[in-house]
Amino acid sequence: MKYYVESYGCTMNYGEGDEMAEKMDRLGFTRSPTADDADIVVLNTCTVVETTEKKMIKRMNELKAAGKEVIVTGCMAKVQANRVMVRLPGSLIIPPEDYSGFSDAVSKMYGCGTPIDIENWDTSAIIPIAQGCRGNCTYCITRFARGVLKSYSPTSIKKRFDYLVDSGVKEILITAQDTGCYGRDCSSDLGELLRILLEKEGDYRVRIGMMNPNSLKPVLDSVLDAFEDPRVYRFLHIPVQSGSNHVLDMMKRHYTVEDFFDLVGKIRARFPDMSIAIDLIAGFPGETDEDHKESLELIRKLRADTVNITRFSPRPGTVAFGMDQINGRILKDRSTELTQVKNETEGDVNSALVGKIVDTIVTERSSDGSVITRTDNYRPVAIKEDIPLGSFIKVEITESHPTYLVGKKL
Repeated sequence: MKYYVESYGCTMNYGEGDEMAEKMDRLGFTRSPTADDADIVVLNTCTVVETTEKKMIKRMNELKAAGKEVIVTGCMAKVQANRVMVRLPGSLIIPPEDYSGFSDAVSKMYGCGTPIDIENWDTSAIIPIAQGCRGNCTYCITRFARGVLKSYSPTSIKKRFDYLVDSGVKEILITAQDTGCYGRDCSSDLGELLRILLEKEGDYRVRIGMMNPNSLKPVLDSVLDAFEDPRVYRFLHIPVQSGSNHVLDMMKRHYTVEDFFDLVGKIRARFPDMSIAIDLIAGFPGETDEDHKESLELIRKLRADTVNITRFSPRPGTVAFGMDQINGRILKDRSTELTQVKNETEGDVNSALVGKIVDTIVTERSSDGSVITRTDNYRPVAIKEDIPLGSFIKVEITESHPTYLVGKKL
């Protein structure tokens, strides 16, 4: 039988999807290039916002109409299993907490054949290093799906990391729901884990995943030590979520705007070219016009390389679901204004890079025949040439746009 893994949502979900694909290979199933050609579709779901949930439901209906066998994994398999069962009765539903039993559950339902070896690895790979988090954010449904922090052992992560490097993978993304809190439950920490991983010889790149400000703070020095290794992208994704202490308190984020900028100051003092990405939520319940203006000011003051804007979406079961919601028109206007300021700021930051010569690694192909390369601080540079993935090349930046750069190979 042929299978296809279809993942949605965060980097961690995609990493787990890749691991499921490997397990399907070992059970003797054959990878299909598309869901249309597959007999079994592993639908690795996300439900972080309502629009994504609706997309998942629509996709379930499409797969059922197409007569596919569907295995449902990801966050919906935990927090909305009943909605899944209504649409896909009799299907295999495997929540994140049961991933260790994925192979047994699949083989019991579909049998198994001769294991298939993976001969050609992609240039990039993702290693999830933990399940769950230590937070209690009032808006987050994901913590119900993932539970409390359960870090994977450094030994198992190291084994996986070494295997991927030995298999020819050139870019490895280390990720979790909150990467910064890794190891708090097993007498380890993220900095120590990175030190162990980087003992592996080879020419590769490591990207460290998203971490909340309050989880990064206790391990900041040891994590920054990892960036002394040129194989680690000088990139940090720190989702501040609001520029207002009033809103951060309602969100139960357990830090202040001042705490966030203190972190950023220490990071940039040591690595001035560190690329910083942030997330902001527009229109959280109770957010005032003044709170919104403070988020706008945070973007301008921070001058981040990447700002991800999300309109607040009330999720069932969360505290914020029962709060008084912001009017839809106001929510849209605030999201639009945040996006405008973000684009202006990102465009200004990127324009300063035109004319610079940088070292990059080719990581993706575009549909128009060009490739995407990543600089040492993870900035995306489009090059209109056909260059092999995994190549390390020197590039001159020739154009800038708010979300990407354009360059030419030297």
